[in-house]
Amino acid sequence: MKKLGLLSVIAVVASFATSATAGEIPTIDASKYGFKEFRMGILGGENTQDRQKQYECFLPYMTKMFQVPAKIFVAKDYAGTMEGLLGKTLDYAWLGAAGYAGVYLRDKEAVRPVMTRRSVGGALGYHSVLVARADSGIENLDDLKGKVVGYADPNSTSGFLIPSIEWKKQGYDPDTFFGKTVFSGGHENNVLAVMNGDVVAGVTWVSGVGEWTEGYSHGNLRKMVDKGILNMDDLKQVWMSKVIPNGPIVVRKDMPKEMSDVMFDAFQYVHKNDPNCMEGVVGGEIVEWVPIDHSHYETIVAARKAKIEAKKKNN
Repeated sequence: MKKLGLLSVIAVVASFATSATAGEIPTIDASKYGFKEFRMGILGGENTQDRQKQYECFLPYMTKMFQVPAKIFVAKDYAGTMEGLLGKTLDYAWLGAAGYAGVYLRDKEAVRPVMTRRSVGGALGYHSVLVARADSGIENLDDLKGKVVGYADPNSTSGFLIPSIEWKKQGYDPDTFFGKTVFSGGHENNVLAVMNGDVVAGVTWVSGVGEWTEGYSHGNLRKMVDKGILNMDDLKQVWMSKVIPNGPIVVRKDMPKEMSDVMFDAFQYVHKNDPNCMEGVVGGEIVEWVPIDHSHYETIVAARKAKIEAKKKNN
């Protein structure tokens, strides 16, 4: 984490000169509440430099809204960011629903959800999709019997929790139906594993609205298309989940509400006044930010709890 912290400081200094042009963004002096800096945890699973680049335009806004330096810490996986929140070495993170559930089940007093995105089309959710190479001959789950299937991360909602639960309900027990399941180390890596032939099919997340040729309106496929590392003609979708609640932006539970209120208003400001920057952070188009609380994720918390208890029982 120390090395990543150094990268974060460089990103802040390089971009801070642009913050003067950010306009009248809502602000609050976080130093009055004991904050010397604002530490932002970013989920792993993507190239660290890519995540840094996506947030370069956003860090000056965060610095200006809180009047203290904003720093990014990119963990190598989801668990790293979760541990940072549990250990109070991070003040903020944008988690998936399962990641939030994992933190909540370990310490109910660690974080609180502040907001989530409303996707194009009006939904407060997204989808897990299973993709295969277009030339693979795979058309549906039946075709994957005995084959190798890739998950993104054990703490990912769309990249593990939801597909593993829904498949079993549909009569495809991942532990016995597939020949093997593996974790690829994140969503981008999982799609690349499909394209490289390391797995026959892999799960990732998408908005489920918009054009397939563009990777939908936002999500991992859209980010990969925008980065120029994926041509959607090379992939086919063979399964889609039910709607999954969009993951929350969370803050330390002991953060004063005055600070999180300003942060919510400031996120809306950036979305309206610098949509290109926000699209880079989000990974595509969104409609707005919406306030939420723990109740929005109770079903995911229950699902993750059941998964944990089942694993303990089997062991």
